[in-house]
Amino acid sequence: MAALTHPLCVRIDEKIFPAIGDREQNLVLKGIGFDVEPGSFVVITGPSGCGKSTMLNIIAGLDEDYEGSINFGVDGDPRIAYVFQTPRLLPWRTVYENIALALPEGDPRIANIPELLQRVGLSSAAAAYPEMISLGMQRRVALARAFVLEPEFLLMDEPFVSLDDPTAQALRELLVTLWSSRPTTVLFVTHDRAESVMLATRILRLSDGSASIAQDVAVPLSVADRSNRAKVLAEQYRIFGDG
Repeated sequence: MAALTHPLCVRIDEKIFPAIGDREQNLVLKGIGFDVEPGSFVVITGPSGCGKSTMLNIIAGLDEDYEGSINFGVDGDPRIAYVFQTPRLLPWRTVYENIALALPEGDPRIANIPELLQRVGLSSAAAAYPEMISLGMQRRVALARAFVLEPEFLLMDEPFVSLDDPTAQALRELLVTLWSSRPTTVLFVTHDRAESVMLATRILRLSDGSASIAQDVAVPLSVADRSNRAKVLAEQYRIFGDG
């Protein structure tokens, strides 16, 4: 995969959900503008309902009803992988088959699946069906399915929500390891401040209400520091304070 040399440029002048029935018109995003350097891990955080997932869907091209522009800085269509809040695995396909479905038939990247299964600790579950494995394991399948695409951009919408703390922490550490060894530009949505600091090289915090960017800050932790709870908490306090 050739290295990206141009930033992703996000401009969302306005995003409105129209009035429907008794629901009033809702201005969700306004005056959003930022660039993302190649290889960055950018976390988008903020209170529930502030427009984080809406922004991610606009960047992904899933929502085109907005004023503004998204420029990925690549020739042709960018390779995008999207990891949702739920793993979205096909129940009638095995773990291996769910990962392979992300690729066209005969794609040479299929040869990378066994190594990815090993990296995410699922080699012994390759022939298992989703109902036979835990939710945490299903999340690992979703990670492997995203990385097998060798994406230029990896979009993740609260992928570890609803997991117990030890399982979520293990998956965060796995994500950092995969991203470090297979560089890609990541945009990751979460409301969890500790998760933000552990993962991000940069944090964009949206304001409440009609969301704009309230804070844009770099996170200077090394890969090793990101699994050090004390250093993560100290950085969390520096960025967010105790509020």
